[in-house]
Amino acid sequence: MIEMLDAATEDALERGSWSDSLSLLPSSFTPQDASKMLFLCQSVQLALKSNKAHIFGDFYVLSSSFMKDICNCPVKELETLAVSRSLGTVKPGDLPIANEVKAGYDSSRLSVSSEMASDSGSNKHADKGPKKKKGKATGNALANQSESGADNQEHTSTKSKKSQRKGKDTSSQTSDSKQGSRKESLKMKEDNLSSPSEEWIMEKITALVPDFEEQGIDDPETILRPLANKLRPTIINTWMEKRKTLFKDNAERMKQLLDNLQKKLDESFLNMQLYEKALELFEDDQSISVVLHRHLLRTVAAPMVDMLLHDLDEQNKLKNGVEVQESPNSESISFSPGDRAAISKSFPGALSNKALAVVEALEGKRVETFMSSFRAVTEESGLPLKKLDKKLERTLLHSYRKELTFQVSAETDPVSLLPKVVSLLYVQVYHKALQAPGRAISVAISQLMDKLDETACKIIADYQAAAVTLLTLSATPDDEDSCASNIIREILESQMSALKSLVSGASRS
Repeated sequence: MIEMLDAATEDALERGSWSDSLSLLPSSFTPQDASKMLFLCQSVQLALKSNKAHIFGDFYVLSSSFMKDICNCPVKELETLAVSRSLGTVKPGDLPIANEVKAGYDSSRLSVSSEMASDSGSNKHADKGPKKKKGKATGNALANQSESGADNQEHTSTKSKKSQRKGKDTSSQTSDSKQGSRKESLKMKEDNLSSPSEEWIMEKITALVPDFEEQGIDDPETILRPLANKLRPTIINTWMEKRKTLFKDNAERMKQLLDNLQKKLDESFLNMQLYEKALELFEDDQSISVVLHRHLLRTVAAPMVDMLLHDLDEQNKLKNGVEVQESPNSESISFSPGDRAAISKSFPGALSNKALAVVEALEGKRVETFMSSFRAVTEESGLPLKKLDKKLERTLLHSYRKELTFQVSAETDPVSLLPKVVSLLYVQVYHKALQAPGRAISVAISQLMDKLDETACKIIADYQAAAVTLLTLSATPDDEDSCASNIIREILESQMSALKSLVSGASRS
């Protein structure tokens, strides 16, 4: 019988599982008998000496790897809770712990030994009453790693004996007590992620090893609490060590992230200030002014806001000790208004309010309102922005003109050429970097006319009329219109060189 018990226990330990020794013995055997027999098993003694196994409740043998698995799961859930907290999506006591753990962990390894023990001892324990219930209750201690060795074993054994003598009334009371402690643990778990309570860990063990629950534990003090008490230091130490390493790595990433963000924001915001100056030319025409303001907000300001929100969101997570995957270039990120608002609300305190103000200003009609809000949120983030002085303005305008000149020279599409030439003329005539949508080109051209000679005015007027006609015909899929479109396109292509010559300086008065 000892050989049989030794072989079964050795097999469970080799598989990194656990064994219920009492279920393998005849029904006349007591927990104390099972305990004595275990100490006669060679494999058990070797495992205990090498710290590869631990005995709980007299007759439960747990492998160290099995106990490590139990510790790993609460640590992983603490990581999840930390992420949820940083995103502001979790409130104290709101999470269904058991469901989360079961969904995220394969418990087959943890229960396989219990199934084997049940199959082996089902016939022998057919008439076992309180003893079987007691054994299964003690089985919940399978995850309880004992540092104090014999003292803990003696304690759990005594508890087990007391549990056997309890009647239905006591069982009901302890069950209610257990449910109460679980509700309490739900509140605790979010309140202090750095020091999870025993009740919270008891919830994890029960959810992780459903066999414990199914076997009917009347008194959590028998197994679950001693087990949670033992595993708690290991869980906390593992979790805090992971956090320490993560915070160190995140600190380096945050510095690099903010340095890069500062450079990108300085460049983008200086350009935005440069483009804003061109809006002054149209302040007397409110209808076109609104169009130009909204165009600038949509095309230049929006990507700048999305870049800022993306990187601040990443910084917020890194600061809270969240492991963040390497993200794509934030300059290519595009958010919807709803996304922007959601991210802004996740920021702490005043930063959240100021970020929401930027999101609101982005949907408005005035660039100056946006600029003021954007400065406020960047200053709150510790990212002060450069102001556009005369020297910087000349430098940026020179670069802008050089880039536009290259684009005009390389442009082959007759329709796309016109707005580029108009923008370049504004640089030459007004020393302003105009950003205008297609529907504002007509007004922009009208404002240029008194600054150009008659020849230049005629070239632009004729070219604009032909371009508008081409766009109108292109919008109607008709064979006859298609033929006309081709003719007009050919005319425009023949006039492209004349239009490009306007920005050479020879035709400007």
